[in-house]
Amino acid sequence: MKFVVLYSLPVGVDRSRVLETYPRHKAYYEEFRAGGGGLVALGPFQAPDPAGSSMGIFTSREDAERFIAGDPFTTEGLAEPRILEWNVVWFE
Repeated sequence: MKFVVLYSLPVGVDRSRVLETYPRHKAYYEEFRAGGGGLVALGPFQAPDPAGSSMGIFTSREDAERFIAGDPFTTEGLAEPRILEWNVVWFE
């Protein structure tokens, strides 16, 4: 079982704030992964995704929740996260 975190931008968020915050978000996910935080993969969906959404795959719900709790995108109100349990049938 893996856990997928889906991020979407809240209505009315200025995308320039997302771009300004991205360097802190990047430093955070790199540190999280280096610390063995259970992060398998992370990244945005490509255009023409109108919601500016992204997703991450985690090895446990606890890791997913811990990631969300400290991510600048969520702490600064720039992402609305949702956690889904993913029943992996095949994973390379």
